[in-house]
Amino acid sequence: MRADRLLALLLLLQNRGRLTAPELAAELEVSVRTVYRDVEALSASGVPVIADRGPAGGYRLLEGYRTRLTGLTGDEAVSLFLAGIPVAAAELGMGSQLSLAQLKLQAALPEPLGEQARLVQERFHLDAPAWFREADPVPRLLTVAGAVWRQRALRVRYERARGETVERELHPLGLVLKGGLWYVVARAAGGDAEPRTAPAGPGAAGGSAEADAGVRTYRVSRIRGAEELTGTFRRPPGFDLAGYWDASSRALEEMRFKGEARLLLSPRGMRLLPAKFGAVGARAAAAAGEPDEDGRCLVTLPVESLPVAVDDMLRLGTDAEVLGPPELRQGVARAVTELAQRYASTAGGV
Repeated sequence: MRADRLLALLLLLQNRGRLTAPELAAELEVSVRTVYRDVEALSASGVPVIADRGPAGGYRLLEGYRTRLTGLTGDEAVSLFLAGIPVAAAELGMGSQLSLAQLKLQAALPEPLGEQARLVQERFHLDAPAWFREADPVPRLLTVAGAVWRQRALRVRYERARGETVERELHPLGLVLKGGLWYVVARAAGGDAEPRTAPAGPGAAGGSAEADAGVRTYRVSRIRGAEELTGTFRRPPGFDLAGYWDASSRALEEMRFKGEARLLLSPRGMRLLPAKFGAVGARAAAAAGEPDEDGRCLVTLPVESLPVAVDDMLRLGTDAEVLGPPELRQGVARAVTELAQRYASTAGGV
């Protein structure tokens, strides 16, 4: 809406001082021509906007002028909970509310606090998505988010991990953004617990086992169709979204790992461990023994099923030696032998 944009322009000038038309256009995501028209509209309404000419010029407010139009709307107040993750706010359709809310909040702060807030915004940034992976396309995210917010049931077509598609009526309890991927935590109507992406965990602090019963996690990108139904559903008493997610994540990790590998890692292998295996690798590296005379460290690393574990060990290349268990060491040896035979025939060139 133009009224919101005019207020945003006014607050930008109040909070940041002199800004050029291109700078304002970039902040407001409009054309420079639109900025010119908006500045004229502000001036016509009595706001003392001064245009300084020349290379160091730009627009600024008359010294001493401050607006008192800094109250937050309901949507703007809600959007502040997403202040650290602007990409998520934009995906949920709240990007403009978040920008205007932050401007209003900064304008309402006393000058010393406002300066501190500006410095924090300049020098700290949270980037939620994971490295080296594109975020999932989530065309049904707004529909799902609307149902979560209004406490409405959803009829969905959901593609399971193995590829088959099922229809479910879900009671969505909350949204979670994890590593750049969106998940909806929901209960299937009628008590059908399938499909599930992460297992329901035991009751956590602030919740209960009864509240979590039948609750499952669904990946939003796998929702192939979504329709919000009329009427509201009853939320499980005492359900705690953060507590459920923490317990569910821990239970999923316990299910994922089938055993432990004992490794001797070179110094480079120790550095690779967190990069290749994330938090699990970082914990294993932190608990490693002292380096031997060759600089290698003994590490115990949680691993998945044998075929997956063999592939994981190969990712470390010559910087790791598998000491055990025997079946994993043998599996890596077979894979290395097969690779050596495959490449031996081309060692002299093609």
